[in-house]
Amino acid sequence: MDLDVPPRVGIVGGGQLARMSAAPAAALGIGLRVLAADASDPAAQVIHDVALGRHDDLDALRRFAAGCAVVTFDHEHVPPAHLEELESMGVAVRPGPAALFHAQDKIHMRQALTDAGIPCPRWRVVTAVPDVVEFAAEADWPVVLKTSRGGYDGRGVWVVESAAQAAEVLASPLAGGAQWLAEEHIDFVQELSAQVARSPHGQAVAYPVVRTLQAGGICSEVVAPAPGLSVTRAVAAQEIALRIARDLNVTGMLAVEMFDDGYSLYVNELAMRPHNSGHWTIEGAATSQFENHLRAVLDLPLGSPAPHAPYAVMVNILGGEVGNLYSAYRHVLARDPGLKVHLYGKEVRPGRKVGHVTVIGHDYEELLARGRHAADYFAGVIDE
Repeated sequence: MDLDVPPRVGIVGGGQLARMSAAPAAALGIGLRVLAADASDPAAQVIHDVALGRHDDLDALRRFAAGCAVVTFDHEHVPPAHLEELESMGVAVRPGPAALFHAQDKIHMRQALTDAGIPCPRWRVVTAVPDVVEFAAEADWPVVLKTSRGGYDGRGVWVVESAAQAAEVLASPLAGGAQWLAEEHIDFVQELSAQVARSPHGQAVAYPVVRTLQAGGICSEVVAPAPGLSVTRAVAAQEIALRIARDLNVTGMLAVEMFDDGYSLYVNELAMRPHNSGHWTIEGAATSQFENHLRAVLDLPLGSPAPHAPYAVMVNILGGEVGNLYSAYRHVLARDPGLKVHLYGKEVRPGRKVGHVTVIGHDYEELLARGRHAADYFAGVIDE
C-alpha cells in the first residue's frame, strides 16, 4: 500500500456501521466507498462515493472493489468464495475470508474455539429431535437451538424446554448451507462484550469490557466498563478476545460476546467489525471503534482505547410510535445538554434499531436513567 497517497477504503454494506465510519475517515483524510443495496441506505446518505449493488453479486463486488486499497464490512454476509475472488484480483480483504467465515457460520466458529481451548457452552450439531433429547440428557433442559448461518439480533435462536418445542423449531426451514446447532443454556448473571482491534502486523489494543443488556434478542443498552466486574475477570475477558483475534487471524475490530455465570466466562458470539456494544466509544474513548477499525484494516498504528470518564452508557433507540425522530430533539436536547444523539437515517419500524444515545460521567445508574429517558422519548414511550 502506497503510504504517500491517501487510500480509499471500501465498505460492503450501507448500514449504520458504515455511516458512523464516515466522520473518523474524514478526520484521517481517508476516502470511503460504500456498496449499498439502495441509495436511501444509512451510509449512502452521508458518503458521497456510493456503488449500488448486492453484497452477494460477484460482478457488483468486483466493480465496487476496483480502486479500493482495502475492502472491509458493515456486516458478515458476503459469500467467502466472492471474497477469495477479490483477493485473487489483488484486493486486500480485511478481515480475510478465512477469518470472517468464523463469524458467518456458528458451527465453524464453535469448532475453531473448542480446538483452541476457548471456553464455550457445550454444543452439538443436531438434525432431528432425538439428537436434541440426547444432548439435553447431558446438558439438561432448556437447550438453545440455533441456525448455524444467517441469524442476528435474536433471529435464528430459540430456547426450548422440551422435545415437543424442539420439534416445532426443527420444522422451520433452513437457509442454504445452514445446519442446526444445539447449545447448553448458560444461567448467566450478566452478558459481557470484549472488543479488541488488531492490525495485519499483529498490533492489538483492548477496550474496557462492557456489560450489555438484551431485550427480545436485541441489544438495548451498554455500560462501559461493566459495573462490579473484577479486574481479574475483566482481564480474563480481554485475554480471551485477544487470543481469538490472534488465533483466527482477525484484522480490524473484533467483538466477543460472553456469558458470565459468576464463576466462568463462556464465548457466545463473534462479530468481526464495529459492533453495537462499542458505540459508546465515539464519545467515551480516546479512539472510537470506528477509527480503530479503519486504522487496523489500513495497517496504521492503532489508537488508545482509554476511556474519557469513569463510565459511559449507550442506550439504543428502537422504533416506536413516533415516525419523525427529529421532532424529539427540542425536548431531549434541552432537557439534557450533555446527551449525545446518533440517528441512523432509517425508516422507523417498531423494534428496529434507528439510533442511539450516549452519556458519560461518574454515576452509571444516573447515566442509565438519562439515556433511557431520551430513548423512551424518541420511541414515544413517554411524552415528558
